[in-house]
Amino acid sequence: MAFTRIAHNHYHPSSMLRLKPRLERERRTIEAMIEIFCRDRHASAHQECDECSGLLAYAERRLEKCPFQEEKPPCANCPIHCYQPGVREQVKAVMRYSGPRMLLRHPIFILRHWIDGFKSVPEFHRRKTGNS
Repeated sequence: MAFTRIAHNHYHPSSMLRLKPRLERERRTIEAMIEIFCRDRHASAHQECDECSGLLAYAERRLEKCPFQEEKPPCANCPIHCYQPGVREQVKAVMRYSGPRMLLRHPIFILRHWIDGFKSVPEFHRRKTGNS
Protein backbone atom coordinates (compact mmCIF):
# COMPACT_ATOMS: atom_id res chain seq x y z
CA MET A 1 0.00 0.00 0.00
CA ALA A 2 1.46 3.33 -1.00
CA PHE A 3 1.45 6.03 1.65
CA THR A 4 1.59 9.74 0.99
CA ARG A 5 2.57 12.47 3.44
CA ILE A 6 -0.12 15.08 4.07
CA ALA A 7 -0.76 17.80 6.64
CA HIS A 8 0.21 17.24 10.28
CA ASN A 9 2.88 14.66 9.34
CA HIS A 10 0.35 11.84 9.06
CA TYR A 11 0.54 9.13 6.44
CA HIS A 12 -2.63 8.13 4.68
CA PRO A 13 -3.27 5.52 2.04
CA SER A 14 -3.11 7.20 -1.34
CA SER A 15 -6.64 5.91 -2.01
CA MET A 16 -8.22 7.67 0.96
CA LEU A 17 -11.73 6.65 1.91
CA ARG A 18 -14.58 9.11 1.88
CA LEU A 19 -16.05 8.62 5.33
CA LYS A 20 -18.65 10.61 7.20
CA PRO A 21 -17.25 12.94 9.90
CA ARG A 22 -17.78 10.58 12.86
CA LEU A 23 -16.18 7.64 11.05
CA GLU A 24 -13.36 9.81 9.72
CA ARG A 25 -12.57 10.87 13.30
CA GLU A 26 -12.59 7.20 14.33
CA ARG A 27 -10.26 6.40 11.42
CA ARG A 28 -7.87 9.19 12.38
CA THR A 29 -7.87 7.96 15.99
CA ILE A 30 -6.98 4.36 15.12
CA GLU A 31 -4.42 5.63 12.61
CA ALA A 32 -2.74 7.74 15.30
CA MET A 33 -2.71 4.76 17.68
CA ILE A 34 -1.20 2.45 15.09
CA GLU A 35 1.38 5.10 14.19
CA ILE A 36 2.49 5.43 17.84
CA PHE A 37 2.60 1.65 18.28
CA CYS A 38 4.54 1.04 15.07
CA ARG A 39 7.04 3.83 15.65
CA ASP A 40 7.81 2.67 19.20
CA ARG A 41 7.59 -1.11 18.75
CA HIS A 42 8.75 -1.61 15.19
CA ALA A 43 11.24 1.30 14.97
CA SER A 44 9.66 2.73 11.84
CA ALA A 45 9.93 6.49 12.20
CA HIS A 46 8.34 7.77 8.98
CA GLN A 47 6.07 5.04 7.68
CA GLU A 48 4.13 2.16 9.12
CA CYS A 49 5.64 -1.29 8.59
CA ASP A 50 3.77 -3.76 6.38
CA GLU A 51 2.07 -5.40 9.37
CA CYS A 52 0.81 -2.10 10.78
CA SER A 53 -0.22 -0.65 7.42
CA GLY A 54 -2.19 -3.86 6.82
CA LEU A 55 -3.85 -3.48 10.22
CA LEU A 56 -4.79 0.12 9.39
CA ALA A 57 -6.20 -0.92 6.00
CA TYR A 58 -8.27 -3.64 7.72
CA ALA A 59 -9.60 -1.13 10.29
CA GLU A 60 -10.50 1.30 7.50
CA ARG A 61 -12.44 -1.41 5.63
CA ARG A 62 -14.33 -2.27 8.83
CA LEU A 63 -15.22 1.39 9.38
CA GLU A 64 -16.36 1.74 5.79
CA LYS A 65 -18.69 -1.25 6.17
CA CYS A 66 -19.94 -0.42 9.68
CA PRO A 67 -23.74 -0.86 9.75
CA PHE A 68 -24.09 1.91 12.35
CA GLN A 69 -22.20 4.53 10.32
CA GLU A 70 -22.55 7.92 12.09
CA GLU A 71 -24.17 6.25 15.12
CA LYS A 72 -21.19 3.92 15.57
CA PRO A 73 -20.29 3.34 19.23
CA PRO A 74 -16.69 2.77 20.32
CA CYS A 75 -15.72 -0.80 19.43
CA ALA A 76 -15.60 -1.83 23.11
CA ASN A 77 -19.32 -0.95 23.43
CA CYS A 78 -20.42 -2.33 20.08
CA PRO A 79 -22.85 -5.29 19.96
CA ILE A 80 -21.24 -6.46 16.69
CA HIS A 81 -17.71 -7.82 16.70
CA CYS A 82 -16.74 -7.19 13.10
CA TYR A 83 -13.00 -7.80 13.54
CA GLN A 84 -11.67 -11.32 13.10
CA PRO A 85 -10.51 -12.70 16.50
CA GLY A 86 -6.78 -12.54 15.67
CA VAL A 87 -7.02 -9.01 14.34
CA ARG A 88 -9.13 -7.98 17.36
CA GLU A 89 -6.27 -9.09 19.62
CA GLN A 90 -3.78 -7.08 17.54
CA VAL A 91 -5.96 -3.95 17.83
CA LYS A 92 -6.35 -4.48 21.58
CA ALA A 93 -2.55 -4.66 21.93
CA VAL A 94 -2.19 -1.45 19.90
CA MET A 95 -4.83 0.31 22.03
CA ARG A 96 -3.35 -0.89 25.32
CA TYR A 97 0.05 0.44 24.32
CA SER A 98 -0.99 3.62 22.51
CA GLY A 99 -3.96 4.69 24.65
CA PRO A 100 -1.96 6.21 27.51
CA ARG A 101 0.47 7.81 25.05
CA MET A 102 -2.42 9.38 23.15
CA LEU A 103 -3.20 11.51 26.20
CA LEU A 104 -0.05 13.52 25.51
CA ARG A 105 0.12 13.32 21.74
CA HIS A 106 -3.55 13.51 20.71
CA PRO A 107 -5.64 14.55 23.74
CA ILE A 108 -8.60 15.75 21.63
CA PHE A 109 -8.93 12.33 19.93
CA ILE A 110 -8.98 10.64 23.33
CA LEU A 111 -11.46 13.11 24.78
CA ARG A 112 -13.84 12.67 21.83
CA HIS A 113 -13.48 8.87 22.01
CA TRP A 114 -14.22 8.96 25.74
CA ILE A 115 -17.32 11.14 25.19
CA ASP A 116 -18.50 8.78 22.43
CA GLY A 117 -18.43 6.00 25.03
CA PHE A 118 -21.30 7.66 26.91
CA LYS A 119 -23.65 7.65 23.94
CA SER A 120 -26.30 4.96 23.88
CA VAL A 121 -25.55 1.98 21.70
CA PRO A 122 -27.99 1.79 18.77
CA GLU A 123 -30.03 -1.36 18.31
CA PHE A 124 -28.86 -3.67 15.61
CA HIS A 125 -31.40 -5.76 13.73
CA ARG A 126 -29.89 -8.50 11.64
CA ARG A 127 -31.36 -8.96 8.21
CA LYS A 128 -33.32 -12.15 7.84
CA THR A 129 -31.68 -14.64 5.55
CA GLY A 130 -32.70 -18.02 4.28
CA ASN A 131 -36.18 -19.38 3.67
CA SER A 132 -37.86 -18.31 6.90
